[in-house]
Amino acid sequence: MKEHVQIFDTTLRDGEQVPGCKLGTAQKVEIARELELLGVDVIEAGFPISSPGDFEAVDLIASTVKDTTVCALSRAVEKDIESAAKALKNATNGRIHTGIGTSDYHILQKLNSSRREVIERGIKAVKKARNLCAEVEFYAEDAGRTDNAFLAQVVEQMINAGATIINIPDTTGYCLPHQYGEKIAYLMNNVPNMDKAILSTHCHNDLGLATANSIAGVQAGARQVECTVNGVGERAGNTSLEEVVMILRQHEHIQLQTNIKTEQLTQISRIVESEMNMPVQRNKAIVGENAFSHSSGIHQDGVIKSRETYEIIDPKEVGADDSKIILTARSGRAALKYRAKLLQIDLNTDQLNDAYQHFLKLADKVKQINDFQLKELLNNVVLCHAR
Repeated sequence: MKEHVQIFDTTLRDGEQVPGCKLGTAQKVEIARELELLGVDVIEAGFPISSPGDFEAVDLIASTVKDTTVCALSRAVEKDIESAAKALKNATNGRIHTGIGTSDYHILQKLNSSRREVIERGIKAVKKARNLCAEVEFYAEDAGRTDNAFLAQVVEQMINAGATIINIPDTTGYCLPHQYGEKIAYLMNNVPNMDKAILSTHCHNDLGLATANSIAGVQAGARQVECTVNGVGERAGNTSLEEVVMILRQHEHIQLQTNIKTEQLTQISRIVESEMNMPVQRNKAIVGENAFSHSSGIHQDGVIKSRETYEIIDPKEVGADDSKIILTARSGRAALKYRAKLLQIDLNTDQLNDAYQHFLKLADKVKQINDFQLKELLNNVVLCHAR
């Protein structure tokens, strides 16, 4: 039987930190509703202490969402934690997400502190949060660059203090997949009370490895993935929700599953794209406009004969349109004949050969041939052959 991996969506918190992508309260509530319908386990709704608007958004989402845990972020600071608890007061299932930097970069340069003081501050924060909220998650910021032995000490102490979810962020996107996986495995094997908590991945995409690192993490024992729709987030972004979900779905040998209704992935991608005014790159995996498009003649011929030759995902699985055969100068006769049939124009062999020569001349002049151009070209060829 497959084990469950929780999907922790932070589109409304980490994702919204992208410059120019600020969301209004109504927009946040709308996206939260869509995330609940999508089947995410946790929605990180915001950072309440950061602004009155963020507090209001978390408060409204906590009052609106009933089937999904609503999470509020805080630093390991008493007033942060109190603000988060107040914003979550109406949540059916609430979670405070508190933490502190644990790498020497953060301890010495950012916090001007010591390892001992960081552990003490973390314990105090977790205990405070646990007294105000039924569920507490602790984040060890910059865990990706934190010494594993010290990180294990931190994790053990935070679990003892009451945290039941421990977030291991690769905050700077530094780790290679095997390094991140080994870090999770080290904690699974070296923290005595690890059975009392869930490890969570939270990977950034600075080196393009966020999704790979998250998958390495769950393979090593993590059972929550923190991610965003379309991979939005600070700098190069966060782990992409749709990528993680579909990797686990495609690779059944991993024996892990999520509650995500995958047929809604394209729809929520478009909603987030529109509301955040953050265009999805055309070649983005799973939800990009070109994810199921084919313009090379060799690929087109294969897909027309059998979709599985070049597509490992049925577009309908993620709520996308059917596979697209795009006509360009790289397209072949098979694609031309296929698109002609879609226009209800049947070509015999001579007509097809003639049409293809005219098609190539046109294709060299334009980037892509649309239906109007194609229909005009084909009708002229058929008319010439009828004379």
